[in-house]
Amino acid sequence: MAPGHLNKRPKNRTGLTSQKIRHVISHRDPIYRGLHPRQEVLGSKQIAERAAGVSVRKKSRMKGVIPCSPISPTTTITMEALDFYRIAHQRNPHFSIQAYVRTLCDLQGVQFYPYLSRQFSIALDVYLQILANVDSLVHQAISRSDPIWRLKHACPACTYTLKGEVPLKFSLLYTMDGNDSLKRVVRGDRYLSREYVDQFLADSPADMMADEDEDNPCAGRWKNMRDEKTRKMWGVFDESGIFMSACRHGFSLLIADMVQSGEQSKYPLAVVSKLLDTFGKDLGGGYDVGCRFKTTLSRSSLGRRAHDLNHTSLVGAFHGHAHRRLCQLDHLTTYVDGLGLEDLEGCEHIFSKSNALAASVRYASIFHRRQAIANYFQHNDDFEVYANLTTFLYNNYKQALNVLHDAHTTLPKLMAELGVTDDNVFDAWLAEERSYLMSLMQEPEHETLHMEYWQRLVNLSGSRKDLDAASMAWAVSTPRTVQFGAHDVTSTTRNETARRHAIENYDKDLKVVQELEVKLGITRRWVPDDPEWRDAGRLVANRKLQCALDNLEGLVVARIFELSKMNRAGTGYKLRKHIGKALQVRSAAIRTALDKYNTAARAVSPPRATLSWEDVVEYAFVADFDLLRDARQDVSHRPWATPTGRHTMDTYFKMRRASEEIQRLNVEIRRMATYLRDKELYLTECQKQLQSMHPALAHQVGAHRNIRARFTSYHLRRLHEIRLIAPGESVEEGPGAAASAAAVCIPAKLLPVGPTMMEEGEDEVLQDLEEEEIADADGEEDSRVLEAILQVAGDA
Repeated sequence: MAPGHLNKRPKNRTGLTSQKIRHVISHRDPIYRGLHPRQEVLGSKQIAERAAGVSVRKKSRMKGVIPCSPISPTTTITMEALDFYRIAHQRNPHFSIQAYVRTLCDLQGVQFYPYLSRQFSIALDVYLQILANVDSLVHQAISRSDPIWRLKHACPACTYTLKGEVPLKFSLLYTMDGNDSLKRVVRGDRYLSREYVDQFLADSPADMMADEDEDNPCAGRWKNMRDEKTRKMWGVFDESGIFMSACRHGFSLLIADMVQSGEQSKYPLAVVSKLLDTFGKDLGGGYDVGCRFKTTLSRSSLGRRAHDLNHTSLVGAFHGHAHRRLCQLDHLTTYVDGLGLEDLEGCEHIFSKSNALAASVRYASIFHRRQAIANYFQHNDDFEVYANLTTFLYNNYKQALNVLHDAHTTLPKLMAELGVTDDNVFDAWLAEERSYLMSLMQEPEHETLHMEYWQRLVNLSGSRKDLDAASMAWAVSTPRTVQFGAHDVTSTTRNETARRHAIENYDKDLKVVQELEVKLGITRRWVPDDPEWRDAGRLVANRKLQCALDNLEGLVVARIFELSKMNRAGTGYKLRKHIGKALQVRSAAIRTALDKYNTAARAVSPPRATLSWEDVVEYAFVADFDLLRDARQDVSHRPWATPTGRHTMDTYFKMRRASEEIQRLNVEIRRMATYLRDKELYLTECQKQLQSMHPALAHQVGAHRNIRARFTSYHLRRLHEIRLIAPGESVEEGPGAAASAAAVCIPAKLLPVGPTMMEEGEDEVLQDLEEEEIADADGEEDSRVLEAILQVAGDA
């Protein structure tokens, strides 16, 4: 049915009138039926009407229902039915409007018509807008209308700082990443605008995954994410996904649409800029390519400000194990002081749930896509992340205590086995490993030239053999076989051409050899018996070994990622089958690469140890491939290169991170306890003050308070459980400093503007009758206007 006809009586084959169809959406069951006029969902029809922008003269019609058309509606939907779908959809994003409306039709025993879904969608948009406007009025009333107030107070444990608390190295730990599931085919304050993001376009390199950065050990490593490989695919979509940031507890901070592009650096730059403006110094941000982004950030217009505010770019624990070992030593969570046990992979957990939205937003309009995403994350923050916040604190506290207990048991034994008495030696080992790996990043220039000279000598020897063979090519003829025909002429010409080519190749190789001899100062040309020849040949063999090792490492790491994806929740059957076939091919390729590596290992002098299949899998997990890259010195006997030494180092640094985690948790637990007390006192006092000034608004403040207050008793029990497992500063000192005194105000939109707003009686009834007469007279013209409006909305 055309949008413009939604306000007319629908024709149907069952003979149902519009009054009967109204009951399809307002079911007789208590969970669906229309509310009593004095029991509206919003608590006050005056609040609802003002929030929706409804004329005061029409308020007598708005008795807990939402019309599907602003002019002469024939179908209305109860707020109970709308609110039930809103909550059910947030809990299960796969639950569609059509499925819900079909359910209502089945319950009432009437036939489903497609236009009912469209009417329900229109009413749902109105209802959600009413809720948003009421929420805005409530925040104005309780003095929380600042545009960045939500961001500054997104997480109680991260942002509710107290006076006199122990300073932390990272004032806020956050993670950011892109997700291409929530894309949209071309047809709140949580969001960063496109204009804000595009201002960093000039600071963004054409391809953040390019490998021109010689100082970055991971440059050029992420070839599958290069922009030229994804540009054609992104062209099909308008919004190709979202780029978001979240705190370490899972509260969403910022969201930006990725517009017709892949994961360009302008998106993380915009996020970092906003977070620096809001939270200031000492921020720590995790990103799957944080090592590469650190270089991009330092070269951008934000570089100086990020440096002055001590911003730190980090790499998540999961993605970090695929980075070069040298990169891990600087960015991996295990080796970063002050980070605790945080893995900085919160976005992966969030995306694993939000991907359920993908099917419903793929073909949605811009408005409905953003509406769905914003509402989902708001509901997730209030009813999932906040509800489990103290559980997060409890589990992390318990995990940290277990790590410390295990480390205190095993670390002394491991240190005794290595003959180590001072644990400060582990920092020295880490520095020694870093220096060693940095020395392997580039080959010494003289070695490179010697290998080049050796290779050119080999080429010169081969071209000399070809020239000798061409010069010795004689044609033997006897009086009986000699012929002076075309065949003899062709054969002679072919031999002369081959000899000329051999001479040219020899002269070319000889010229290159002579140039290298001048550059290296070689007075006598090397021969195979010279020691210089043998040394250079060994270096060339080692280079081939490193190339074989690079190929083997890349295949194994890809296999590990595919295995993790295959076991991830939400992976469909077809994708599992596809990954399974890819793993079969990958395993065969790995075995081929392993054979090549072992062949190259046996060819070097002295021969290197070969690898078995079990060794390769183990190296992939502990990221020890770089320790095989020794071409000039033997590190196999150094303590930090032995299995026992590396296990001891990991145990020691995990113990340090666990101690830091407890220190951070002690601060966060006090923040949480203080927040629970302060929020309850503040909102209760606000509600009390508003009760005499504006009872309807006070009711809404109470409803707003209950969104999170319902979890208070659970949080207090969890905090008590933390005290039982670890009594100490976190709980014994109790809550910290209290919040500011409550201050309320009545929003201007709710102030009375005339006597008709103060009284409701016979005058209101007369006004309603006059309005109905006017509406009937102008109904046809209003319908045409509505049709044009809905047509524009549908095109959007």
